[in-house]
Amino acid sequence: MGKFEIKSTESGKTMFNLKAGNGQVILTSQSYASMDGCKNGIESVRKNSQDDGQFERKTAKDGSPFFTLNATNGQVIGKSEMYSSTDAMENGIASVKKNAPDAEITEA
Repeated sequence: MGKFEIKSTESGKTMFNLKAGNGQVILTSQSYASMDGCKNGIESVRKNSQDDGQFERKTAKDGSPFFTLNATNGQVIGKSEMYSSTDAMENGIASVKKNAPDAEITEA
């Protein structure tokens, strides 16, 4: 089972990682000014991760595929790691869809 892991940044803000059941980070959030903002971001991931249209598939300058998950207003909620192939990226998206809805929330 996946989990959202909330942690503080060096600048005193909060952010979260969505981790798959094996502990691998599958989505990283932006930094939030408050814990409430961070928790709202998690709820947005839960909701938007079930709509494939909210995933934006991209390619980095070095050719590595990655994706962002966007809210309905177009704002980026989270970003993936860089993948070695398009198939690996699609597996990452599938993992977010599978893990996000029921993932527990923990604080690191």
